[in-house]
Amino acid sequence: MSSKIKKIYNFIDLFAGCGGLTEGFLQTGHFSSLAHVEWEKPMVETLRNRLKVKWGYTEEDAQKDVVYFDIQKTDELINGNWSHESKKTYGTYNHPTVIEGGLKSIIGNKKVDLIIGGPPCQAYSIHGRATDKNSMQDDYRNYLFESFVKVVDEFKPDIFVFENVPGILSAKPGGRHVTERIYEAFKNIGYIIREPKELKKSVFDAKDFQVPQERKRVIILGIQKGSRIDLDSLYTSIRNEQSSGKVKTVRDAIGNMPKIYPLEQPVKKGRINISHKVINANIQITKHEPRYHALREINVFKEWILNDMNHISHKEQTEYYYKITGHKTLYTKYKNLEWDKPSHTVVAHLSKDGMMFIHPDPEQARSITIREAALLMSFPIDYNFIGSNAYCFRMIGNAVPVLFAEGIANGIYNELTK
Repeated sequence: MSSKIKKIYNFIDLFAGCGGLTEGFLQTGHFSSLAHVEWEKPMVETLRNRLKVKWGYTEEDAQKDVVYFDIQKTDELINGNWSHESKKTYGTYNHPTVIEGGLKSIIGNKKVDLIIGGPPCQAYSIHGRATDKNSMQDDYRNYLFESFVKVVDEFKPDIFVFENVPGILSAKPGGRHVTERIYEAFKNIGYIIREPKELKKSVFDAKDFQVPQERKRVIILGIQKGSRIDLDSLYTSIRNEQSSGKVKTVRDAIGNMPKIYPLEQPVKKGRINISHKVINANIQITKHEPRYHALREINVFKEWILNDMNHISHKEQTEYYYKITGHKTLYTKYKNLEWDKPSHTVVAHLSKDGMMFIHPDPEQARSITIREAALLMSFPIDYNFIGSNAYCFRMIGNAVPVLFAEGIANGIYNELTK
């Protein structure tokens, strides 16, 4: 009796970040990564470490396959045709990777089945446009999709996955919808995506994939013209991965974490201010150290939760902020997580402060830790984030939730193996 050999599909991950998309695809057991491209060093080190610790990469392979490079230099990235200036800039171990043969040398003669990734979303986000004096019109990140297109054109995958925020649907850098630019760019290299007016049907919410967080994202799928793959069937296959059961909540994600209570008075150890103490410190969970909060903040956190101030009017919230700080604001400045709901969207702003991510237990009176943020993004508890605390919050807030990525991957696999 013969048994069917399971096919493993190869992918490249662009704008790889700390590895949320890669982790989800690898966890299915149906995909293998060929290369990852990322420009920020802490994210590069985090992803390299994960590939070694979890996925059996050697040090040499992790260094080679996770390419520390500016994707805007796309031709150099692909071909490795380094100019003298490039070698001078990128020529040491501690600087971005020099690939003498470019991505072509890393991929070799292997078939690239998929290219996955999502250009940085800040230029497309509605909040980013609202807070920028020129509505992000001049932000170079509006056009990073062009680098994604060039890599797709070079390696001709059967499918690509382009993830971004829903704000991309309304973004108009240069006075023209960016989705029209994206549609035409892929059309010109022989790929089909949904037409811009149809992309609103491509919005998914991570909470529907057992991620304990409300996080809507646009998933732009592309296939080659003339492909045996049907685009609508591909989307349907991913929709079929959505859970029909109860959504995961904040309690499910972080309810059993060691508790962190405020001290009666903050103390100073060397240069470090300490306001909270971890209980059950014998349970070793990395990145579960409390942020410092002043007494005023601690009292605010308690009062906010005990008075259910998430649900008062916006006007009352801004008036409360003025009463506490003496500063006026147009935006809500405080928000607590709620035990029996998914979290609101985890964002990179956590790198600056945690005021919009107050822990739901009023007795703990603090913002969430790095590890709690990672669990709300469905990263495994053993996922090691490398970098400063601010950078860890930032990379987590910018990541794709792992279980969301896994759902996308399983949907694609099921369609490929029909």
